[in-house]
Amino acid sequence: MFTTTPTSIRWTADGEVVQVDAWGEHSARVRASAGGDVRDTRHALLDPADSSPVVEVDGDVATLRNGRIRVVVTQREFEDVQLSYPVSTCEIAFFDEDGTLLLRELSSGGSLKRKAREFRPVIGTSSFRTTAAFESDPTEHLVGMGVYQEASSDLKGNVIELAHRNSQSSVPFVVSSAGYGLLWHNPAIGKVSFGRNRTEWFAESTDQLDYWVTAAGSPREIARVYAEATGHVPMMPEYGLGFWQCKLRYWNQEQLLDVAREHRKRGLPLDVIVIDFFHWPKMGDFRFEEEFWPDPSAMVAELRELGVELMVSVWPQISIESENFDQLRRANHLVTTERGTDIQMSFGGPSRYLDVTHPGARDTLWELCRKNYYDKGIRLFWLDEAEPEYGVYDFDNYRYYLGSNAQIGNLYPQLYSRAFHDGMTNEGQRDVVNLVRTAWAGSQRYGALVWSGDIHTTFEDLRSQISAGIHIGAAGIPWFTTDIGGFHNGDPANPDFIELLVRWFQFGAFSPVMRVHGDRKPWTVVHAADGSERIGTGGPNEVWTFGEMASPIIERLLHLRETLRPYTRRLMREAHESGQPVIRGLFHEFPDDPAAWTARDEYLYGPDLLVAPVTELAARSREVYLPVGATWTELRTGAQHAGGQSLLVDAPLESIPVFARNGAFSELIGAL
Repeated sequence: MFTTTPTSIRWTADGEVVQVDAWGEHSARVRASAGGDVRDTRHALLDPADSSPVVEVDGDVATLRNGRIRVVVTQREFEDVQLSYPVSTCEIAFFDEDGTLLLRELSSGGSLKRKAREFRPVIGTSSFRTTAAFESDPTEHLVGMGVYQEASSDLKGNVIELAHRNSQSSVPFVVSSAGYGLLWHNPAIGKVSFGRNRTEWFAESTDQLDYWVTAAGSPREIARVYAEATGHVPMMPEYGLGFWQCKLRYWNQEQLLDVAREHRKRGLPLDVIVIDFFHWPKMGDFRFEEEFWPDPSAMVAELRELGVELMVSVWPQISIESENFDQLRRANHLVTTERGTDIQMSFGGPSRYLDVTHPGARDTLWELCRKNYYDKGIRLFWLDEAEPEYGVYDFDNYRYYLGSNAQIGNLYPQLYSRAFHDGMTNEGQRDVVNLVRTAWAGSQRYGALVWSGDIHTTFEDLRSQISAGIHIGAAGIPWFTTDIGGFHNGDPANPDFIELLVRWFQFGAFSPVMRVHGDRKPWTVVHAADGSERIGTGGPNEVWTFGEMASPIIERLLHLRETLRPYTRRLMREAHESGQPVIRGLFHEFPDDPAAWTARDEYLYGPDLLVAPVTELAARSREVYLPVGATWTELRTGAQHAGGQSLLVDAPLESIPVFARNGAFSELIGAL
């Protein structure tokens, strides 16, 4: 039966509760439970913005109109002849303001007796394995969902794991070319299948079905409305607009300062320099090891005089030998293991993970980092291992304060970012940005700059990062970066790697944040004064260390990034104010061009620059598609081209194909 309020429809029968609420502009939230009433969990969703919905009931049909979305709930009661008793069902469909069907729950199929909302109990618990199934338009294109190491530009036909891993961020918001966006508002481990015949969302363990749909229309409008629903990214600080220098790893204070000094001596732009992992005595100590970092406050002060901000790596991994281990263990601030020993990672020694779903653990983490880093002047943190990175990804084997990993595990990176955001804002800092390896829906409001993890040094990986940047931007996370050159096994003595590095720097110059990192060869062992061994360091990773051919090209790209600073600042303002991604698929500005939804290996840097990185070894040309609806100027040559065509474009090693929209950036003609 139906009951209504001015903003909601509620249906109950046969043990199930379904509730549809107007939830912000042009949007609705759907919750369903087979184990009691629905709950108002706010994992990602914020309080809904004001709207003026209209709710009507006409017999067996209830309708909610809210701006451009119309939700129709149809109930049916009938005698099931196989069961010989009456049963009740309800089906939900979503339409736009013109009456076009956007999305509909999977029909029962008559004698097939399919269920669009399926709840299978997890025996011995109050949780369910839950599936939400929808009819699928085989012609629609889908984007979003976060970072996955695949080069696919269209997610239609893909099966996607809803779980975090090193180099994988599950952000369960998808945008359709049909004009809707859907947030799977459930942090459970699971999967989604975007099939040609149906779409199925699956959660391993949950107490209710919960999703949010917007019919805002264009990708630009969907991004704006989604940001209102889940939170706006802060304004990127000025030091986020330039070049960030990093390597695995600067292992002492003087070495790091020498690199910053050399940048200034050479006249090379530098905004941020990074201290990577194992600057601490033991994993989980959250402080500098004094022998190698004798005066962090003086180091920060000198860097500031050079115009450089310092970022410091923080890991949530707590060694059993850490000075903080017993305190955290006794306070129940550590993740526990369901089966076997409570050792969750052994990199750097046996350890457990901090349980950031516990408010007390977040407070303790920030207090340690405030005392040992923030009070010494550090305003940027690198939140590594944010998945967290278990030694074995047995997702059902870990338990948190908020529940089992199977039920709420995907929340971890969002709350990890929140621990630092809340601590820093409470200290009075504005416009927080922290580098984090993983994100979930809502992470953007906590200043999460997501990077794509420990990827390999291959052209295939470079291609995948272009897709990752497009998809995570469409999923509502505007800030994205990669390890320029890739992380694993980069060898500067190999000319193929040097060519890859140049091409990756070209991509990095047109990324939200331009940041170099990587474990370069050769590896060097590090010892303390007493002869004891510390974790080693990779080879040089500075601009001037890559040889006479590559270094001048890279230096020009650093200066190009500075030339782009006003434009990048404008894009960051747009991200902050209206949720627009910085890296955009061509479809974002040209949604009516079907080819823009399937274009690969190219993207828009904001609205006015089309960027087509070279992603093949030894390639000196590549095909570029130019969308319909604009005139495009090739910035290397100044040649103008009409949209709606593909071109074979020259791309010498020192140049990346970039096209300006409708006469923009005429001052850059010849600079690329």
